[in-house]
Amino acid sequence: MTIRQFIKQRPQLMWYIKDLEHVSEASIVEHVLNYGDWDDVEKMFKILTIKNTARIFRQQIKNKRHNYSPQIKNYFKLYFEKYV
Repeated sequence: MTIRQFIKQRPQLMWYIKDLEHVSEASIVEHVLNYGDWDDVEKMFKILTIKNTARIFRQQIKNKRHNYSPQIKNYFKLYFEKYV
């Protein structure tokens, strides 16, 4: 399964995007971490690998502007520090 097939099966995570075929991996990571449940997160890790997901997440939070809530940002920052 590819990451785009994965997100197509979960359109509720990106409800406002019509064309899920052309969504970037970074956008998918952001939406799954923000709005997905733990099962979605684990499945994404299997597809992208946890190391690649952590790399994308860390690049995103380096920017002043990102779409992670403070709680999500803190949780996954600690999670990736421990497990990656």
